[in-house]
Amino acid sequence: MNQFSAPASTTQPPIIAAKEDAFDRLTFLGWRTGLTAIVAGLAASFFLFGYALIYWRNADMDLMVIYNALVLNDGKPQLFFDHTAYLTILSLKLWFQLLHALDLLDGYSLSAIPPASNAAAFDAAMTGAVRAGRVLAWLIATGCVLIFAALVRRIVRDWRIALMATFAFAFSGAIAVHSRILRSELVAACPVIFAVMVLIVVGRSSSIARPLWMAVAAGICVLGLENKVQAILLIGALPLLLLPFGSPKSASVAFWSNTRSSWFATGIAAVAAIASASAVWPLISTGFDRGSLDAAHFHPLLLGRFGLYQGALLALIAACMIAYAATWRVSAAETLASMFAVAAGASIALLVLDVQYDANNVIAVFNPLEKMLTFADANTTDVASGSSLSGILLLLFDGMASVLARYSFVLHPSPRPTVFLTWLIVPGIVLAWRRGDRLVAIQALALLLGAIGIDALGVRRGLKSEYFIFTDPLIIIAGAILLDCLSDLRFRKWAYPLAVTLFGLHIAIGQAEPIKYALKRSGPESTCEWSRYYLPLLQPPWCAAPPARS
Repeated sequence: MNQFSAPASTTQPPIIAAKEDAFDRLTFLGWRTGLTAIVAGLAASFFLFGYALIYWRNADMDLMVIYNALVLNDGKPQLFFDHTAYLTILSLKLWFQLLHALDLLDGYSLSAIPPASNAAAFDAAMTGAVRAGRVLAWLIATGCVLIFAALVRRIVRDWRIALMATFAFAFSGAIAVHSRILRSELVAACPVIFAVMVLIVVGRSSSIARPLWMAVAAGICVLGLENKVQAILLIGALPLLLLPFGSPKSASVAFWSNTRSSWFATGIAAVAAIASASAVWPLISTGFDRGSLDAAHFHPLLLGRFGLYQGALLALIAACMIAYAATWRVSAAETLASMFAVAAGASIALLVLDVQYDANNVIAVFNPLEKMLTFADANTTDVASGSSLSGILLLLFDGMASVLARYSFVLHPSPRPTVFLTWLIVPGIVLAWRRGDRLVAIQALALLLGAIGIDALGVRRGLKSEYFIFTDPLIIIAGAILLDCLSDLRFRKWAYPLAVTLFGLHIAIGQAEPIKYALKRSGPESTCEWSRYYLPLLQPPWCAAPPARS
């Protein structure tokens, strides 16, 4: 069975007249042409308000990431481990090598960049490197949009809703930021979001291969974590988010009905899990080595010991898998096979850390919350280091209040057009519940609460526009599944003008940040505040006394 076949259509209200169907009017280009138009819009936005900006305009993090790619191509060690940005730096390193092999980029390594004393040559080389990096960011963002489109079309019944959801994602504030800056969040969040979408699809109907898809989902979650430790928040919410996403077709197929063949397959999965865990054991030992953790100034989050919350997360995942199996009639054999598959997929993904091995990346990935606390504000650090439950609750309530203010837009404006979707999602959940579509209402509510919870924790670092990528897709998926359930609303006379208004607001607000950066007139001097730490061998010419390279 094709795991990615669309759900069966249900009875829809009769179409009154084609011109009164808001969906038809909004998606008149069709699926393929509509996707092409979305990609073209992304390209236009990128080249108008991103590609040609002076190379130091988005120095944080363009120059930080590019510096590390340049030094790696020179055989020198990586310096940046803050996020960790591991896959972003590695992919940029390889991208520079490819462009240099094609004779499209001269400044692909640190030694190929002229010294800052020759300002004109330095500027020309860095402009080429930064623009090449921005092209890579745009290509990755475009790829993420297309993958999102393919998956959301399998989640909803109506391709028109899938196209509108893709439009919302492509022109969200999150993609607007990450399609033109070399940051770590996009490559961290999108794999986990795609894992959520894959598991929603494969959970709705069973097949022999379902445990393999579980392994794929676990693997890409770990890849996301390897690029930014903040992905642990989304990974921690994932098991709970998926509990309501089942159907009568979720029950195990005959192969997995506790037969001799199913238990044999479960045994193979167990062997694969043990073998992959053995292969990754050296990384695990490094990740929890107390000497390395002390040298990195990591402090245990719970009870003075490392590894406790990681074990709790594994227990939560196992408990949620068992609860899902009991709720949606998944057999014991398939459940155990899926658990082993998840372990194997996660372990194999961890081996990617060996491609450009550095112990600093390893300990950050295995201790993500401790890594995050090294960059938290003083109030958060004090609460996390203490044992006061009231302090933790007050911090969470403060974060929730801040998030709700931001979702109102009126109390706290931001370049985040998806907040307007929440204005429709909340009443949509109520309407779906009252109509009797309670499972859909619970699914949308779970996604929305997940987004609010993750944003509430992101508030501790200001909930910058770069962090929208972790939760915007959850909000968009929640809106899509609700609209799929309440699609008869498209015949209401206010549906089309309301949708057009939302589309216009979405584009205008989502592009606000790129336009703002394109029109900025500030100079690069602020770079000097951190360049000696993050660019020790590549001091820009506008900063005093650049050091000699070695």
